[in-house]
Amino acid sequence: MQEQLIDKVMDEIKKRMENHTPAAQGAQEKPKASANPGITEFVGTAIGDTIGLVIANVDPMLHEKMKIDPKYRSIGILGARTGAGPHIMAADEAVKATNTEIITIELPRDTKGGAGHGSLILFGAEEVSDARRAIEVALKELDRTFGDVYGNDAGHIELQYTARASYAINKAFGAPVGKAFGLIVGAPAAIGVLMSDVAVKTANVEVVGYGSPAGGTSYSNEVILQVTGDSGAVRQAVLAAKEVGIKLLEAMAGPAPSSTKPYI
Repeated sequence: MQEQLIDKVMDEIKKRMENHTPAAQGAQEKPKASANPGITEFVGTAIGDTIGLVIANVDPMLHEKMKIDPKYRSIGILGARTGAGPHIMAADEAVKATNTEIITIELPRDTKGGAGHGSLILFGAEEVSDARRAIEVALKELDRTFGDVYGNDAGHIELQYTARASYAINKAFGAPVGKAFGLIVGAPAAIGVLMSDVAVKTANVEVVGYGSPAGGTSYSNEVILQVTGDSGAVRQAVLAAKEVGIKLLEAMAGPAPSSTKPYI
């Protein structure tokens, strides 16, 4: 009887200890991101450590230093620590849907991006409502454009496709407006070289640009290929690069799942 009582007490102690492990305490104490900081300029956040902001009236001195066209008194700001490609594609959809233009697209080297880039994209608008709407559209699009970003501890690959490129893609890569566009990224760079070769050998596409660690990137450990052409051919090239890229990445460090849900 006494042994049963001791066993019961020990079981109860074990249960209490399991419910108060350091991991559980850490999970409870981990600070949560605020949904809205109560700042007028705040629009929202999204995947990739992305934040969307808007400035209704840029200060005249700053406006001049940023070299913004005088007709744009309002700007939308889309910034992120990881991604870049998804953000440019999302911005492209935002430009299509709103009365805005892309002012600048910058791809900073960001250590949180692993082998890749972060991003800073500015939208120009005559009315603040247009700037805000552009950021809203872009933030919403990111869940889709992160769909064909695959990664593991060894690196990542990224594929993007659109049947009709608009002004954000044109601004970032010099791709022709109105034509199909594909973006192929492999990191580490060695993977990207093979992905690029497979892509152009698979389908009849035109190479818009090629970036490597010492040229066309912010010295990131990746290769970036941009292609254009017939929509079917561009899509085929992108998918062929995706197939070989995933195999190589998984050979290095195991499963490389999609960041969200594949869309191509």
